[in-house]
Amino acid sequence: MIAAWPGIGNIGLIAVNYLKNKLEAEEIGEIESWHHFYPKEILVKDGIVQGMDFPANKFYHKKAGRDLIFFLGETQPSGEDEIYEMANLVIDAAEEFGCKMLYTAGAAVAPVHHTSVPRVWAIPNKEELVEQARSYPNAIAMSDIGEREGRGNITGLNGVLIGVAKRRNLDGICLLGEVPIYIAHFPGHIILYPKASKSILDVLSFSLKVEFDRTNIDLYSKNVEKEINHLYNELSLPIRSELDKLKHVNYIKRADPGPITEDETEKIIKEVEDFFREGGKHG
Repeated sequence: MIAAWPGIGNIGLIAVNYLKNKLEAEEIGEIESWHHFYPKEILVKDGIVQGMDFPANKFYHKKAGRDLIFFLGETQPSGEDEIYEMANLVIDAAEEFGCKMLYTAGAAVAPVHHTSVPRVWAIPNKEELVEQARSYPNAIAMSDIGEREGRGNITGLNGVLIGVAKRRNLDGICLLGEVPIYIAHFPGHIILYPKASKSILDVLSFSLKVEFDRTNIDLYSKNVEKEINHLYNELSLPIRSELDKLKHVNYIKRADPGPITEDETEKIIKEVEDFFREGGKHG
C-alpha cells in the first residue's frame, strides 16, 4: 500500500497521485469522512440544500506485476484522536487487502538549496528494513543523518500510520522528500515542490519495480522551479548570499568536516528563519 495526504509542498500527495494516475489504478473503496472531519461546505442545487461536502479518502488498485493499493486523502484530520482512528482504519483495509508493505510519503524540511536534487529520507518501522531503505536511489536512512543521530518526529498521518503499522506487525517505510528550509517559509506563498515528488517517485519506481511516463512531472517541476527562482531573486542580496551557502551544506554523517561546519550550518538556518519570521525585513 502507498498512502499520502496534503502536507508541506504537497510532496507526497503529488508523487502518489501521479503514480496512481500513470498506472491507471481504479477506485475500489473509501473511508467515510463524516466522523473524522468537519464539512468543508454545504452543497446547494436549484436553490435547495443537497448535503454537506466532506474530504474524500479513497482506495485504488492496480495490478502491476504485483497488486498495488493506493490510499489518497484530500485532508488530514485535525484532532489527535481522529488521526489515530483514521490510521487504524487504513491499516484495517491494508490487512483486508493482504498488503505486505506500507509506504507513506511526505516532506522533510532540510538545510538544502533548491538547485540541488532533493534526497529522500527513508524511515523504516523495523530495524531489519534499514538496509532496504539505504538501497533506494538518492535516499538517506534517518540513522545516517549526523545531527539527528537517528532521532526525530514524523508529524501527522505520515508518522502515525507507520507507527500503527509497526504495532500491528506490518512492515512500513516513510519516504520524505527534502524541501529547502526557506521554501517552506516563503511568506505569503503556498509553494508546491514537485522536484522532491520526483525523487520520491524514483524510490517508488525502484522499490515497486514499476515504470511509467514522467514527462508531465518533469515539465511541472521545471515550471515551479522558475517560480521559485523568481521569488528567490526578489530576496535581498545579503539573504541570497547566506542561502547560497546551503549549496555546500552536507548534514549527512561524514569523516571530514565539509566546506561548512555544523555550527556555521546552524547559524545560516537561524538567520534564514529569523528573516522570514520578521516578514522579510533585513536590518
